[in-house]
Amino acid sequence: MPVRYRSAIEIADEIHAGEVSARDVMGQTLDRIDALDDHYSAFTHIDHDGAMEAARGILPRDPRPFAGVPIAIKDLTPVKGMPLAFGSNFGYGFEPPAEGFTVGKLREAGFIIVGKTATPEFGIQPVTESVAFGPTRNPWDRHRTPGGSSGGAAAAVAGGLLPIAHGSDGGGSIRTPAACCNLVGLKPSRGRISSGPFAGDAFLGTEGVISRTVEDSAALLDVLAGYEAGDANWAEDPDISFTEAARRPPPRMRIGVTLAPIWEAELEPLGHAAVVECAELLASHDHKVEEIREAPWQGTDNAFELFSALWAPMVAQGVATAARAIGRDPGEDELEPLTWELVRRGEKLSARRYLQALGEVQLYARGIVAALYGYDAILTPALAQRPPRIGSLQRSDPWESFVEGGRFNPYTPLWNVTGQPAITLPMFEGSDGLPLAVQLAGPPRGDALLLSLAAQLENSAPWAERRPPLP
Repeated sequence: MPVRYRSAIEIADEIHAGEVSARDVMGQTLDRIDALDDHYSAFTHIDHDGAMEAARGILPRDPRPFAGVPIAIKDLTPVKGMPLAFGSNFGYGFEPPAEGFTVGKLREAGFIIVGKTATPEFGIQPVTESVAFGPTRNPWDRHRTPGGSSGGAAAAVAGGLLPIAHGSDGGGSIRTPAACCNLVGLKPSRGRISSGPFAGDAFLGTEGVISRTVEDSAALLDVLAGYEAGDANWAEDPDISFTEAARRPPPRMRIGVTLAPIWEAELEPLGHAAVVECAELLASHDHKVEEIREAPWQGTDNAFELFSALWAPMVAQGVATAARAIGRDPGEDELEPLTWELVRRGEKLSARRYLQALGEVQLYARGIVAALYGYDAILTPALAQRPPRIGSLQRSDPWESFVEGGRFNPYTPLWNVTGQPAITLPMFEGSDGLPLAVQLAGPPRGDALLLSLAAQLENSAPWAERRPPLP
């Protein structure tokens, strides 16, 4: 039975029932990767031998929920025995001695890790075009980006190379590529998934997955969520599993709608139209849908500067952490100009200014959460622009490249700042033939409610059967 374009849950059920063997699933997966990845450049490493060996050990009735299902890990997360390049020439060839909690949880659930997926250098840009590995291409149009920074993950799932893929999101890095590639991109609540054991509390970032269906994203959140020893903060478990929440109809909800970006950017007409159509669909389900006449972030002139004041030190810290692990500092020719620019800005920022910026951002976030109190969900565009052509966001001035990326995805970073769960759903297809997504944000720690609403929309306007053109 062909496994391409099947959901992770479907493949897991078929392996468990003995309808297909894990070995056959892995064989088909690796054959498809070998045949198509030259067209997409989704992977930075493929572990053929290790994946097949693991698959041979999976038998029917294996009690693990995803026994034998293939998955790949983004090349910012360590996997023992696999290279960790950070999308950079600097990290090329480095193999970490250990791996993160999320990787361990995926293994415990029975997933087989087939390799690592491409990311922009240190996950900085919303497009995946690293110097080290070249541009990753969108299966829907190989002249366009699949988005970033989890662009390799999205290209692999959209192209039918994998049923699901690991990603991470510090400003839209799961939701942006999912929106570009007709996939579901869930950013869980802050503290829902542990960032340990290598990282402390992650103020902006979280790990997660990119999938074809809301149910798969919900099931993987059940796998990845939960307290780990040493976590300073964590989101409490809901009353029901996330999978069960995605299978239940939501209650009648009050949903606010806004087109206002977090900073200055021009919304393309297709993005506007998608929000209008989605709002009408929500109203048809008897939800109370109303326009937010003045979004609480409007009038904040320095939103991009505030975000950058945190992002630059995060990049500098990430490069420093990589340098400690590798055992040396990067040479001038081993990092891209934008990475060097952010490292320079991060190192130049005083501790006093960084702590001040962190306090300002937290105060900013608190005000937004308070202003939106009473809404069960917020509907916005997913992106301000259609998926850009490869190379079109690059500028000779590296900082201008960073700013241009912000104009492409000015709707996603807000929810990293507030810590609320957010999801992009590819509900429509644009007149240009490319996927057209919207974004929904839930209340603080309201992942289960958000997944229930997302599943209702998926049932009304299903997208999983749409296929990109084959190369």
